[in-house]
Amino acid sequence: MEIPQHHSWPTTVEEAKAIQQQLQPEVITEDQFEEVHYVAGVDVGFEENYTISRAAVAVLSFPDLQLQETAMAQCPTTFPYIPGFLSFREIPVVLKALEKISITPHLIICDGQGIAHPRRFGLACHLGVLIDIPTIGAAKSLLVGQYEGLLPEKGCWQPLRHGGEIIGAVVRSRTNVKPLYISPGHRISLLTAIDYVLRCTPKYRLPETTRWADKLASGRVT
Repeated sequence: MEIPQHHSWPTTVEEAKAIQQQLQPEVITEDQFEEVHYVAGVDVGFEENYTISRAAVAVLSFPDLQLQETAMAQCPTTFPYIPGFLSFREIPVVLKALEKISITPHLIICDGQGIAHPRRFGLACHLGVLIDIPTIGAAKSLLVGQYEGLLPEKGCWQPLRHGGEIIGAVVRSRTNVKPLYISPGHRISLLTAIDYVLRCTPKYRLPETTRWADKLASGRVT
């Protein structure tokens, strides 16, 4: 997959925040894509006391969710773990992994936030804007926002609100398990993002894209 030219990677929070503020207006939260035949998941693990980042990408056919291709990449970790700035720690190595795949996915589900972010520019937004591919944030934990009580059945969801606007949804992806926090990343609407995440989550809490990428990034698949 060909990766477009992108900005240089910052080393300070101030530089990172400036990049978020500069790129955020480019985020599109409307559906701008055609048929989806391939979906991908990306995830990042770490080695040698977090000094080395290891990214994995898994491409699955859609809608049958069969694994088609995987790739991995490593590089030095250059940005610390700071909530709200995860993309600067993980995307550099994710881009290196994406360069290695031959199938360009039509949609990428990220293990992180989309616009459900203090500056409306989480990892999924950042990745989507850089590579101009539709992305969804499907995070396992809440970063910002509030929501009402959520019913326990799979498919139930509640709007996630922050600063007077809806920034995502809290979605029950499996009955009686913790929800996912879903938000648009780029070139997709919230309702469509919810639909695709649920269609990619036939059995477990996490989408199959995320499960494959996580297993690869954590070294559980060789």
